[in-house]
Amino acid sequence: MINHISDLFSRIDQKLTRLQRLRPLPAIAVKKLREKFQIEMTYNSNAIEGNCLTLKETFWVISEGITVKNKPLKDHLEAKDHHEALEFLYELLQPRHRVTVSEKLIRELHSLVMKKTDEDWAGRYRQSNVFITGTDHTPPDASAVPGSMAQLINWFGKTRRRLHPIELAARFHHQLVFVHPFLDGNGRTARLTMNVVLMRKGYPLAIILKNDRKKYYQVLQQADRDDFLPLVRFVAQTVERSLDIYLKTLTPATKSREKFYPLVLIAKKTRFSPKYLNLLARQGKLEAHKEKRNWLTSLEAVKRYLESRQRKRQGVDFN
Repeated sequence: MINHISDLFSRIDQKLTRLQRLRPLPAIAVKKLREKFQIEMTYNSNAIEGNCLTLKETFWVISEGITVKNKPLKDHLEAKDHHEALEFLYELLQPRHRVTVSEKLIRELHSLVMKKTDEDWAGRYRQSNVFITGTDHTPPDASAVPGSMAQLINWFGKTRRRLHPIELAARFHHQLVFVHPFLDGNGRTARLTMNVVLMRKGYPLAIILKNDRKKYYQVLQQADRDDFLPLVRFVAQTVERSLDIYLKTLTPATKSREKFYPLVLIAKKTRFSPKYLNLLARQGKLEAHKEKRNWLTSLEAVKRYLESRQRKRQGVDFN
């Protein structure tokens, strides 16, 4: 991975360290954050696959048991199933359990994701060939799925200590959807499994946003051609977004809190245009995260970017 990805990893891990230093965290605040992230993850992950419930409707279905008029029953069931899979994931990651990424775990997650919408195939590998609309990739023949999955788990076991956890999670996610082992629910299962890899290392739940669906599919297609850098950067930015939200919420009022604003407001206080700040954010060079469709950053983040660029120009960083 090129140097600026290493810089991005370093920046994210510094934020993780800051979060860990806040422990013990207030239990009520952590519980509220977990609930918020579970609803957001359920909404976004399902919406990427075509579920038409809104974020608010997803909350109603899961938390209030409400049936939304004129919305398909299948969409309601998908929301409930995905939320149950997340509950299972959080329980699995409790210290008393020693979770390992395995075929059994992947099939258990898929079984929960598909439990109410396709009970016959929930947790079962496909026995027929499939195609993926909108991509040139053709998944392996159904007969090759068991062997491909065994190879994937073997790759994970050999690689997990050599790669940064974010790169490992991103590439594992790609390989799982590349094999496409199930008839349906592959994307949701891959995003959940990706989070098992990340959360085992202490990162909060990373959410791929529906608004980034086009970019998400694009970087996956680039990974199909062995260009993994865009996908790794994309996943890293989802991790950083979660850390930023956790730090903003959990940092005590007695400590300094970084304030994030839309790029158009930050640009007015810097010599950069909103368009250039947007480019830096998308490239992962500027600390920023998305809220809905908008990138947010801080004046402190712009200052750190400028200091980093100055050090490199002066030859302090030779990479």
